[in-house]
Amino acid sequence: MKFNYAPEIAKLGHVALVSTDLEKSLWFFKDIVGLEETVEVDGVHYLRAWGDFEHHTLSITAGEESCIDHIGWKAKRKEDVNNFAILLREAGVEVEEVAAGTETGQGDAIRFQLPSGHNFEIYFEMEKPEPELHRKAVLKNQTYKAWARGISPRRIDHVNLATSMDSKIVTDFLAEKLGFKMREYLVSPDDKQISGWMSVTPLVHDVAVMSTPGAKTPHELHHLSYWLDNSQDVLRAADILCEHEIKFVGPGKHGISQAMYIYVKDPGSGVRLEIFSNGYLIFEPDWEPVKWSFDEMAVGFTYWGEQSGLSNPKDDESTLTAGRLLTSVE
Repeated sequence: MKFNYAPEIAKLGHVALVSTDLEKSLWFFKDIVGLEETVEVDGVHYLRAWGDFEHHTLSITAGEESCIDHIGWKAKRKEDVNNFAILLREAGVEVEEVAAGTETGQGDAIRFQLPSGHNFEIYFEMEKPEPELHRKAVLKNQTYKAWARGISPRRIDHVNLATSMDSKIVTDFLAEKLGFKMREYLVSPDDKQISGWMSVTPLVHDVAVMSTPGAKTPHELHHLSYWLDNSQDVLRAADILCEHEIKFVGPGKHGISQAMYIYVKDPGSGVRLEIFSNGYLIFEPDWEPVKWSFDEMAVGFTYWGEQSGLSNPKDDESTLTAGRLLTSVE
């Protein structure tokens, strides 16, 4: 089917986390990271950072096994949700329709799987609730008061997917079916793609995909990331983590993206969180993807500072299952 214009994804929306220890996960993400809780409905806790406008950018619920239930993406237009469903079905992809309200605060959506089995969701309508007066920012262009507690990131930034399969199969799907653009990529000595960093925004990556032989399944999440305004905020985050005796990796600086990082695991679910700042933006419409060779991998992943862990593809403990089989297909 042809459309007047191709459907588009606007941005990363949210990550739905299932935790085996909900209490610890809520303590970590609320008290240590500093996310604000929008609401709790039927055991699902919906959180967002002080600069996030939508209802939630992270949801956490209890489960027998920690995993990522799905990763949500906001479409540019309301009609794009249905148009994506049409295009995906024409390509032989099973699509599940999710009725408005199934996920609190969200309108109609679709869910489907990447070739790797990662569960993606596309939506457009999402509530932007006003916080209570005591949490509301004085600034009219900001949701919550900054620095209310914890590390206090401004917004969600990106997700990094790990897979035991060929990453190019996944990145080709993201490019051809969902409109993501390759920004930087890493190749093996035989010139085969190992990892790719892709975006639909001016960010270097809204999503990254890494071939990870140590991954237990083709659909793992290496990490999700929240954004801090500057490098000093990253150093402050290190102090806060040390004060609470929480182990972390970093600070350091990536060559790819040129951003500063700290990696830390949620003690409740085991999901890895990247505290992320600086880097560069891409505004050139004719951007040529930056190619990194295997012998440049160390510099690409860690320009300086403590090794990020990305450079060790055999790290079996670096990933969390991200994707479940669809149970109902319309």
